[in-house]
Amino acid sequence: MLEKIKEIVADSLGVEADTLTAETTFKEDLEADSLDLFEMVMAVEEEFDVKIETEELENIKTIGDIEAEIKKLQA
Repeated sequence: MLEKIKEIVADSLGVEADTLTAETTFKEDLEADSLDLFEMVMAVEEEFDVKIETEELENIKTIGDIEAEIKKLQA
Protein backbone atom coordinates (compact mmCIF):
# COMPACT_ATOMS: atom_id res chain seq x y z
CA MET A 1 0.00 0.00 0.00
CA LEU A 2 2.77 2.47 0.87
CA GLU A 3 4.39 2.02 -2.54
CA LYS A 4 1.11 2.81 -4.33
CA ILE A 5 0.60 5.90 -2.15
CA LYS A 6 4.13 7.03 -2.97
CA GLU A 7 3.39 6.62 -6.69
CA ILE A 8 0.24 8.74 -6.38
CA VAL A 9 2.07 11.43 -4.40
CA ALA A 10 4.91 11.44 -6.92
CA ASP A 11 2.51 11.78 -9.85
CA SER A 12 0.46 14.48 -8.13
CA LEU A 13 3.38 16.57 -6.96
CA GLY A 14 5.91 15.94 -9.72
CA VAL A 15 8.58 14.26 -7.60
CA GLU A 16 10.40 10.93 -7.82
CA ALA A 17 8.61 8.13 -5.92
CA ASP A 18 11.90 6.57 -4.81
CA THR A 19 12.79 9.75 -2.88
CA LEU A 20 9.66 9.46 -0.72
CA THR A 21 9.34 7.72 2.65
CA ALA A 22 6.53 7.32 5.18
CA GLU A 23 8.11 10.25 7.07
CA THR A 24 8.11 12.62 4.08
CA THR A 25 6.06 15.71 4.93
CA PHE A 26 3.89 17.37 2.33
CA LYS A 27 4.36 21.01 3.25
CA GLU A 28 7.95 21.06 4.50
CA ASP A 29 9.62 18.39 2.36
CA LEU A 30 7.52 18.60 -0.80
CA GLU A 31 6.36 22.23 -0.56
CA ALA A 32 2.82 21.20 -1.49
CA ASP A 33 0.09 23.81 -1.27
CA SER A 34 -3.53 23.18 -0.36
CA LEU A 35 -4.57 22.65 -4.00
CA ASP A 36 -1.78 20.08 -4.48
CA LEU A 37 -2.92 18.26 -1.36
CA PHE A 38 -6.57 18.34 -2.41
CA GLU A 39 -5.79 16.82 -5.82
CA MET A 40 -3.52 14.20 -4.27
CA VAL A 41 -6.14 13.19 -1.69
CA MET A 42 -8.74 12.85 -4.44
CA ALA A 43 -6.41 10.50 -6.33
CA VAL A 44 -5.77 8.46 -3.17
CA GLU A 45 -9.50 8.24 -2.42
CA GLU A 46 -10.18 7.02 -5.95
CA GLU A 47 -7.37 4.45 -5.91
CA PHE A 48 -8.30 2.94 -2.54
CA ASP A 49 -12.07 3.53 -2.74
CA VAL A 50 -12.20 5.48 0.52
CA LYS A 51 -13.47 8.91 1.58
CA ILE A 52 -11.14 10.90 3.81
CA GLU A 53 -13.18 13.37 5.85
CA THR A 54 -12.22 17.03 5.69
CA GLU A 55 -11.59 17.11 9.45
CA GLU A 56 -9.07 14.27 9.08
CA LEU A 57 -7.11 16.14 6.41
CA GLU A 58 -5.82 18.55 9.04
CA ASN A 59 -4.09 15.62 10.77
CA ILE A 60 -2.40 14.36 7.62
CA LYS A 61 1.12 15.76 7.49
CA THR A 62 3.13 12.83 6.07
CA ILE A 63 2.80 9.99 3.59
CA GLY A 64 2.60 7.61 6.56
CA ASP A 65 -0.38 9.56 7.87
CA ILE A 66 -2.26 8.89 4.63
CA GLU A 67 -1.43 5.19 4.86
CA ALA A 68 -2.70 5.04 8.46
CA GLU A 69 -5.91 6.85 7.52
CA ILE A 70 -6.60 4.47 4.62
CA LYS A 71 -6.00 1.44 6.84
CA LYS A 72 -8.40 2.89 9.42
CA LEU A 73 -11.08 3.49 6.78
CA GLN A 74 -10.68 0.02 5.28
CA ALA A 75 -10.86 -1.76 8.65
